[in-house]
Amino acid sequence: MTEEEDIIVDVKAIGEKYEDKGYFRRLMDMFSGLGKPHSSPEYKLALTELQRQIAPLVAIVSVVLFVVVLVVVTAMTGTSKDAYEVTIAEAAEDTTIDEEPEPEPPDDLEPPPMDDVDIPIDVPNPTPTPDASAPAPDAAEDVSVKPAEQDSVAFVDSPVQMQSMTGSRNPGSIGNSTRGGANYGDATTEATVVKVLWWLKATQNYDGSWNAGKGASPAATALAVLTYLAHGEYPGSPSPYRKDFGPVVQKAIGYLTSGITPATKPGEVTKMRGMDGNEYAFLIVTYALCEAYGMTKNPDCKDAAIPCLERIVKGQSPTGGWDYKINPKSTRDDLSFAGWALQALKAGKMAGLHPAGLDECINKAIKCLRTRSFWKQKGCFTYCAGTKVHEGLTATGCLAMQLLGHSDKPEVKKSLDFMREWHPTFDNTKLGANLPPKTNLSPQYYCYYATQCKYQAGMRQGAAKTDEVAWQNWNKEMKKLYPASIKELPTKVKDWTGKEHRQGYFENKDQFSARPVMDSCLVALQLMVYYRYLPTTQMAATVEENESAASAAVDNSDVDVEVDI
Repeated sequence: MTEEEDIIVDVKAIGEKYEDKGYFRRLMDMFSGLGKPHSSPEYKLALTELQRQIAPLVAIVSVVLFVVVLVVVTAMTGTSKDAYEVTIAEAAEDTTIDEEPEPEPPDDLEPPPMDDVDIPIDVPNPTPTPDASAPAPDAAEDVSVKPAEQDSVAFVDSPVQMQSMTGSRNPGSIGNSTRGGANYGDATTEATVVKVLWWLKATQNYDGSWNAGKGASPAATALAVLTYLAHGEYPGSPSPYRKDFGPVVQKAIGYLTSGITPATKPGEVTKMRGMDGNEYAFLIVTYALCEAYGMTKNPDCKDAAIPCLERIVKGQSPTGGWDYKINPKSTRDDLSFAGWALQALKAGKMAGLHPAGLDECINKAIKCLRTRSFWKQKGCFTYCAGTKVHEGLTATGCLAMQLLGHSDKPEVKKSLDFMREWHPTFDNTKLGANLPPKTNLSPQYYCYYATQCKYQAGMRQGAAKTDEVAWQNWNKEMKKLYPASIKELPTKVKDWTGKEHRQGYFENKDQFSARPVMDSCLVALQLMVYYRYLPTTQMAATVEENESAASAAVDNSDVDVEVDI
């Protein structure tokens, strides 16, 4: 070839090196080059191209294999399955029955006025004759949820199992031992309870407390906590009101636990913020803390309750009772004071809190009730050992023995007979015909205990017919009186969604007036007796083991005491 032709060939060869041959052309050159001698440039270029093609080849092969496997699996599984339609239901915003729209409440609602009165005293709190003009609550409105059957609303299981203790350890569940009182409450009683709970929410202080007298009261706060717990309201509860009442209870518990100062040195005693003159509040707060720990397992409640329980045990009199200021040297053995002490100890035991000496303490208390507080000639309990006054406290002594596992003792049977003709009342002369007028200083305080006594006796397995009838008659009167006596406010309380709820309270008009928190809680607790199965309301609470040994340590001699009420 000529020189010109050679140049043209070289230019074409150079051009071919920079030519974009396309994917399939490169594949053909690669397969062609792989057949050339290994030392040839074509073979080396083919190897280079093969390395470039490995990644896409792997991708293609993987897809092909996946499709093949999918086809095989589909063929092996056979025909298509039936399709099922799944419907996801939206949760209801509120389980309460809607209320009729009413005008917006004013923003300047203030709680009822309260005078300077210490909430807990000897025989707390009488109440006025019900106002006949007070409107009856709308039974179809704002009714609490029906109590769940056994253990279905359990928040936590009990960490311990104790001999001879019956019933559920869970909040809000119907108990075994008394058949639960099913169908004894109704929409009206439940509406009344819920109105009290909304009123308590509206009147709670910023620090979590409630007022009694001049200011915040630990006793009033503890009673409010007990009332919410009885209704199954606590932080994390399954209640439809949990977003409103849960925070209320949490703040109240925080107020109570922060006010405990445990003893740190020999000779010191555990102290509590804001005590009344006789330290009734110490016992009631301990009771509430034990219940709160039993239902929530809040460690703060446990840490606060244990030193309080220890002081109550150590503060027992040598004769088995208790006196003002939890004075261990006094043998006055005040039954009203002891009633709260024993409720606190029972709640502590059921919550798994066992201070040293607890069983011996309970056995000594039972011995004191039977031999020092019981008036054999009249068949009732009295105010203090060696006295024969305030027979209204018969219900206090009777319930204490029932709760501590001594329901079959003759003192309990005689007390139930003594209370047979009592009636729920707000009138300080109409509790019972067998009570002198001067002893009826606090009919609702007596009714708080009497309701539980009659319920426990009338609804227990194998109950005597007379006890069943007494409970049914009492309950019928209670269901009629209490809802009609609530003082309903014209303004309503808004929940977290903005929905409005009716509120109301109860208040006594006597020398112990201006304590609507205590009065309201005592009534609400009675209206929840059908399902208020907190640990203190278990039927058989304490076995009688070591009773004889404890009895030997008790001085049963009577002591003459002057009583100033």
